[in-house]
Amino acid sequence: MCNAHRPTDTPSNNGRRDFLRLTTLGASALMLAGALPSGMVQAAPVPKAANKLDPQQALERLMEGNQRYAAGVKRRHDFMHEREALVGGQNPFVAVLSCADSRIAPEYAFDTGRGDLFAVRVAGNFVTDDGLASLEYAVAVLGTPLIMVLGHDSCGAVAAGVKAVKDNARFPGKIQGLADAIKPSVTKVLKAPGNVLDNAIAQNVIDTVARLKTESSLLADALTTGTLQIVGGVYRLDSGKVELIG
Repeated sequence: MCNAHRPTDTPSNNGRRDFLRLTTLGASALMLAGALPSGMVQAAPVPKAANKLDPQQALERLMEGNQRYAAGVKRRHDFMHEREALVGGQNPFVAVLSCADSRIAPEYAFDTGRGDLFAVRVAGNFVTDDGLASLEYAVAVLGTPLIMVLGHDSCGAVAAGVKAVKDNARFPGKIQGLADAIKPSVTKVLKAPGNVLDNAIAQNVIDTVARLKTESSLLADALTTGTLQIVGGVYRLDSGKVELIG
């Protein structure tokens, strides 16, 4: 679990800033600087030129894909040639932090092909250390210009958080950790008008977006330079539509 505030400018954080700046110099510069092992560096040219987008273009493309999915009119993806193009690397145009719920498949919900969407999934779509590291990798190494935090209706993990707050419920095994992680968002909306679960689902997305913006100096620097945008959305199970929030 990440700290509740943005790290101060320690030598390690300065190093991450240097690393982010180095990524603009290309793969050879990164290897020469020793910032990354050669096996981690994105090769050039990028395998999918259409994925070289600025953050706003990436968001527009993402939401257009969701509109197609919701309407039941999806593009035909040439998976055979995509496999060939992606053998040497990847340059996804979006990273999605979403719930592990089997009803939510981000690649389908946004009508994306292989190599387009970098998926990080955990029940409750909240920030963990490993998840944050994965998102940092997508932005710093793969050049991904957009992160979306995606919640959804009837989320069981958020429902567990609601029960933990309202009824002091306890859950077996590591499930309690999921509930505990979401309790702060539940507490914020406990007395708000409307359905508590729906409000908590939205608040959890809003809080997760805020954490990504403040708890990683690497992501914060990318936001400052305009190479990254972080947004939140809620997937509607009945329609398949994603509503942007926050």
